[in-house]
Amino acid sequence: MGGPLTAPLPIQLDRSSPVPLYHQLAEQLTAAIREGRLRPGDPFENEIGMSDRLNLSRPTVRRAISELVNQGLLVRRRGIGTTVANQMVHRKAELTSLYDDLAREGRTPRTEVLSLDCTAQDERAATVLEVPQGTPLVAIVRLRYADDLPLAIMRNWLPPTLSDLTLDELTNNGLYAVLRARGIRPTVARQRIGARNATAEERRTLHMSKAEPLVTMTRSAYAADGTPVEYGSHCYRADQYSVDVVVSER
Repeated sequence: MGGPLTAPLPIQLDRSSPVPLYHQLAEQLTAAIREGRLRPGDPFENEIGMSDRLNLSRPTVRRAISELVNQGLLVRRRGIGTTVANQMVHRKAELTSLYDDLAREGRTPRTEVLSLDCTAQDERAATVLEVPQGTPLVAIVRLRYADDLPLAIMRNWLPPTLSDLTLDELTNNGLYAVLRARGIRPTVARQRIGARNATAEERRTLHMSKAEPLVTMTRSAYAADGTPVEYGSHCYRADQYSVDVVVSER
């Protein structure tokens, strides 16, 4: 739970501007969080109090706050209220590893290998990796931390040619860095993003409450010649992870 309520932020609204008031408010609140005037875990001024203080309608304030919640900058929790979120990982739609994404955003990635099985069998993974059903695969389950926060559970299946992978390699490097060091370069992948409720075990591992959802991603990655190199099924804390996608008119 956050600490004492911080002093109300000074907000300047231009009511003659064509920019909607909710957007002006959202922009200034976002800047306060980005610049560190509001810190992770800080309680956030409640909707009614902000409406009265700024002489704005509650729907206007609610819309501004919802924008920050949707961006992952604020978190609403029952019994606690609205607080400033911990720093969220924004993953662009490009072929990178979470380890590299965290390092690029100035956070400290850390990996705990939960299991490494070189004799695993999985029908879906065998199909993606284009090997006969029943082929022993390399199955890895890792817990990825961002700084000291458990962020993601990552399950990956690799071809049997990688059965000599070591715990040390997987603990100290991202998976794609390990593959590249062995001359295997994933160059294209197909991803599917979704969401679901966490299992009891996942909630314990990721330190989540029962009401919090997971972002899910499955990925099939291929080398430049079309050879499949890995199949992954990952889940992430939704309050800490988002995917940024650029779209354009066809």
